[in-house]
Amino acid sequence: MTDLPVSVVIVSRGRPAALQRCLTGVSQLQYAPFEVIVVADPDGIAAARKMDFAAHLKLVAFDKANISAARNLGIAQAAGEIVAFIDDDAVPEPQWLRYLVAPSRQSDVAAMGGFVRGRNGISYQWRAQSVDGYGDCYPLDVDPERATVLHPPKGRAVKTEGTNMAFRRSVLVELGGFDTAYHYFLDETDLNLRLAQAGYATALAPRAEVHHGYAANAQRNSARVPRDLFEIGASWAVFHSRHLAPEARQERWQRIERGQRQRLLHYMVAGALEPRDVRRLMHRLREGYAEGKTRKQAAAQLARHPAASFRPFPSQQRHATILSSRPWRLKQDLEEARERVRTGDEIVTVICLSPTALYHRVCFDPGGVWVQRGGTFGKSDRSEPLFRMTTRSRRIEKERLRVASVRGLRKD
Repeated sequence: MTDLPVSVVIVSRGRPAALQRCLTGVSQLQYAPFEVIVVADPDGIAAARKMDFAAHLKLVAFDKANISAARNLGIAQAAGEIVAFIDDDAVPEPQWLRYLVAPSRQSDVAAMGGFVRGRNGISYQWRAQSVDGYGDCYPLDVDPERATVLHPPKGRAVKTEGTNMAFRRSVLVELGGFDTAYHYFLDETDLNLRLAQAGYATALAPRAEVHHGYAANAQRNSARVPRDLFEIGASWAVFHSRHLAPEARQERWQRIERGQRQRLLHYMVAGALEPRDVRRLMHRLREGYAEGKTRKQAAAQLARHPAASFRPFPSQQRHATILSSRPWRLKQDLEEARERVRTGDEIVTVICLSPTALYHRVCFDPGGVWVQRGGTFGKSDRSEPLFRMTTRSRRIEKERLRVASVRGLRKD
């Protein structure tokens, strides 16, 4: 059976280096056919044009701080039956699309979401949740290995994360895509609720994994410390006007204010903010909420047919391999691994173990190599015991099996 054509949309603004790293990861996806659409500011477009495969990208120039409008531009260009989204500060596992898109073979599935790993490359940043009209999220119990198709109860929706989600293009057109009144926050949550209200099912696929770094932007720094809360406040005002009865809005807004203040005070106690920063940020939050009340509902009028024909990305079948390394030879092993990637026929994971109990971390090297570092006796999964006796060879095998399904490694 032929795989459905997929359009991968990447929105980028102010992060050209992160975009290049994301594109390097996307270039290793083991799926066909798919195309790649980059909606970016001038620096992002220039960065994309430097990639070896630039001729195979659909590039859309857009330099406004409105992620919903940018995503709608990506949908307009998308010629795939499925439109997938990933952030520019994220990297997909090589088998990402295969797992993410598979549930779409079930006709009532309109949306798909995967799991998101955080900065250490191992702990989950986001898993399975539902969301209600207040914007509150609740954990869902799903099969950890197979996709689960969910029909949410009335008043709730299945949550998808903006950095790891996909939708049928026809449904996005039907629902008007993303509401451009949401410039930065809650845009996908609003769409999730509209999908549920229209009676569509959402599938959550745990093995469809991306790694998300939370790179700095206008709203936060690289440590996730807030810089500006205006758009957070504005998006909450828009969300409340869409999904809450008027009499419920004030009480809910007061709860959000208290929650944001507590978050800021936490950062202040940690030394990341000063008292004057807390006052300024709370003022900006309230300003945003007031401005958000004036924003009009702005669902897009998306064309039924894409603006450009499907442009297949030259996906190449690669052989996934593990390279075992040690700290004193990691530099030369990384160079060898990068060279293997440059030849275009391998997905390389370097596992560098020291004779310690150091916790493990995973990152995607800008040269296209997956790098895992830690101690032979240290934790990878943070729920494991603090220390466990093992041998180096057994630990390498354990870590190989942990990532085998998402990276395309043989399990035997």
